[in-house]
Amino acid sequence: MRLKTQVIVNPESNQGRTRKRWTEIREALRAFIKEYKCEFTEQPFQAIEMARTAIKDGTELVIGVGGDGTMNEIANGFYEDKVIINPETSLGIVPAGTGCDLTKSLNIPPGLKDALKVITEAPSARIDVGKVSFQSSSGEDSERYFLNVADFGLGGEVVRKVNEGRMQRKASSYVRCLISTMIQYKSKRVGIRIDGHDCGEDDFLVGAVANGRVFGKGMKIAPEAKLDDGLFDAVLVKGMKFFEFCRHGWKIFLGTHLSHPKISLIRGRCIEAVPRTQESVLLELDGEQLGRLPATFEVVRGGFLVKGFPGR
Repeated sequence: MRLKTQVIVNPESNQGRTRKRWTEIREALRAFIKEYKCEFTEQPFQAIEMARTAIKDGTELVIGVGGDGTMNEIANGFYEDKVIINPETSLGIVPAGTGCDLTKSLNIPPGLKDALKVITEAPSARIDVGKVSFQSSSGEDSERYFLNVADFGLGGEVVRKVNEGRMQRKASSYVRCLISTMIQYKSKRVGIRIDGHDCGEDDFLVGAVANGRVFGKGMKIAPEAKLDDGLFDAVLVKGMKFFEFCRHGWKIFLGTHLSHPKISLIRGRCIEAVPRTQESVLLELDGEQLGRLPATFEVVRGGFLVKGFPGR
């Protein structure tokens, strides 16, 4: 039985390479999917409404072609008024971004044909979703869902710089922005509560609230995280000097950093982060810088179907 399918394409993903590869992607979609509707985003946040409209129209499979930010928008379109529109609609992912960290957390292959084979042949399984209430860049109370990793502090500043480079049509690699930001960045004092338990406050360089394992273009920030265990892995990195970070930061790419005395891992269902400074502590969700602390992160247990996730 063929599923009613909607394809949502971000042609500007991977610095515009998706647009240049569209003929190849289109032919592969035709070979694997046969029948589908297709829409292209033209501005930020448009994929949210595209997905929402498609699902309300009976779409059973939404395929995203883009990076982590595109998948985040599509995932938010699965919800309306804080309720999932159709819990039986699945997300299929064609990785076409610069990092595609979500697919690494899901163990979905990066190649076009391999990813489409997963979408057409593998079953769907439910993953948890993160819901975060935070303060928008304009100071308003906001709410957003995320699939993979949210983090505050250094990561928020880095993503802001990456996005500014994109807006100015400049090539801005995540690692280059990470290094340039780290040279100047000062850790921010933040108070943490997990599942109602006061964990105190400290000067944090990074606070990652991880549903998945990988963020920041391949960093295994939460190597033990599971997408379907009903828990976040909160990885908290206390302040480090630049050269200390350089000596140990590479371990994040290998996932061997959790033994460092300045890094802690705490698991929980609800995580609250409150700034104890007058400076803004920026927040990013799935690679998109959308606001700042204070923020409350909550697990939505098993509420989202993804094609190819093996589940338990």
